[in-house]
Order: sequence, then C-alpha cells, then structure tokens
Amino acid sequence: MSGHSKWSTIKRKKGAADAQRGKLFTKIGREIAMAVKEGGADPVANSRLRDAIAKAKNANMPNDNIQRSIKRNAGGEAVTYEENVYEGYAAGGVAVIVNTLTDNKNRTVSDVRHAFDKHGGSLGATGCVNWMFTRQGQLVVDRGEVSQSEDDFMMLALDIGAEDVSVTPEIFEVLTSPADFSAVREGLESKGISFLSADIVLIPQNMQAVSEEDLPKVQAMIERLEDLDDVQEVFHNGDLPMEEDEE
Repeated sequence: MSGHSKWSTIKRKKGAADAQRGKLFTKIGREIAMAVKEGGADPVANSRLRDAIAKAKNANMPNDNIQRSIKRNAGGEAVTYEENVYEGYAAGGVAVIVNTLTDNKNRTVSDVRHAFDKHGGSLGATGCVNWMFTRQGQLVVDRGEVSQSEDDFMMLALDIGAEDVSVTPEIFEVLTSPADFSAVREGLESKGISFLSADIVLIPQNMQAVSEEDLPKVQAMIERLEDLDDVQEVFHNGDLPMEEDEE
C-alpha cells in the first residue's frame, strides 16, 4: 500500500466548494441531469445516476432537490448539457484538465480560455496533458469515523475490489478502477462506512514543482476555473504547498 495520499491535491478544492454550497448543488444537479440523459431515471439500472445521487447526499443536498432534478430531466423539461474537456498549462508548466458541462459551448470555451490567459497559462489541444494523469475511482474516508482497525479496513476494501489503500493519520484513501468504483463504494457503504469524498478523478502520475513566483498565478487560475458555473472539476499536477496545510 502506498503511504502517500493524493487527497492533499484536492483539499483546497473541497474547502472552496464547502464555502459555496449553492454552487456545488448546481454542479451536482448537472451531473444528475447527464446521468439521467445517459442511462434513464431508475438508479437501480443506472450506476452513473447512483453515483451522482450518492455524491449529492454526501454533500448534504436535500433529497427533494435530488428527486426534483431526476424527475425534471426524465420528463425532458430540463436544459440539455454537453460535456467538454479542456487541457492546457498553468504558469510554470503545471498541467491542467478542466471538465465542463454546458448549455453554451462558445461561452464556456471563452471563459476557460480567459482564465488561462489572464493568469499566465495557455489552453492547449485535446490530449496535450491527459497522458500525465490516471483515471481512477477515489474514496476518502475519515479514519476517526471508522470502527475497524487499519489492517481490517484495508483488507475489507481490497476484498470488495479496491486496487489500493493509502493511509495517513487523518484519512484512508481507497483507489479503484473506474469500472469498479460503484461496486466498491456501495460495498463500503453496506458496511456503514461514509466518505469525505467519493468520485472518479484524474490523479497525476507525477507532481510538478511550482516556484514562489508562479505559485500565486497557478492558484488564482485554478480558483477562477473552479468558480465558473460551467466547470465541474479541475485537475492539475501542481505541487502547491498550501494544499498540504489546509484542512
């Protein structure tokens, strides 16, 4: 098992989302919309919808909001969203991937490009940095909420189908293949385990050091991208010191 957790790379993003709960609910609502469009309104038969509902509940999104979003999209009343991915570099050569859901692609690409340009980055072609990341399911568990011992929890996760478990004094980080993510999440939930976060993410294969000069520009660009309404997720390989320090 790896002793290094990638959880530190998304701590700051989680904190920003917690401070903007309404914006977070809107983003999750779009994920529910795409899940319904792709696989129908029955979560039993639609694993992507089950995952989106679980994510909504983990974010304390009211059940009425969840059900309303499902019904609206099942009835064809909701706005149709398109998934687009943008790749490029922040200052100092930090690789960045931006996942979006939008009803206006021209607006979204303009906003994303502006965020890159304004903060010393450059938007690149599709595939220019994707090869630097590995797509995996990631489930983060608060160790203080787990009754099992470290060894027992690790064996439980691996038996259910996890690929790896990282351990820090604060958390367990469970990594899965994207195909096994739903089954592992549901298996752990059936054992009474809840999550600080549970999602399919892009994990950088190597981290990029960031100089003191470039650090403010990288941070400002990521914050700007995450604040855009059409942006669902931002992944990067920048080794940002503040992310190690923040809770």
